Amino acid sequence: MIVRTLNDLIDTSRDVSGDVWASRRFLLAEDGVGFTLTETTVAAGANQVLWYKYHVEANYVIEGEGEVENMASGEVFALAPGTIYVLDQHERHRLKAFSTMRLVCVFTPALTGRETHDADGAYALPVD
Repeated sequence: MIVRTLNDLIDTSRDVSGDVWASRRFLLAEDGVGFTLTETTVAAGANQVLWYKYHVEANYVIEGEGEVENMASGEVFALAPGTIYVLDQHERHRLKAFSTMRLVCVFTPALTGRETHDADGAYALPVD
């Protein structure tokens, strides 16, 4: 059994941030469960183009408002607490945060925790 609190993660290697986001990684590949679970905060005003070419990501909004745009189709979806969006087809997408957003995110395959976004907004192909 794995039991962790948010306080267990703060100021550790599982507490990762970028210019407009912060991610607390509750579960990683090293935990052996096959997926990653994070709490991610996106700053108000953020406008990011992301493209998880090798991962499926599910995002559940628990705080804040914004929108996500499917870059291929041009479809735009409003995001607010209680909304989930899943990048099940590895969609290149634009995430805009109108206010600070807090999300619970699940990645598969699991992240190692050392990934960084490349020029396409993607994480590298996972290797065993």
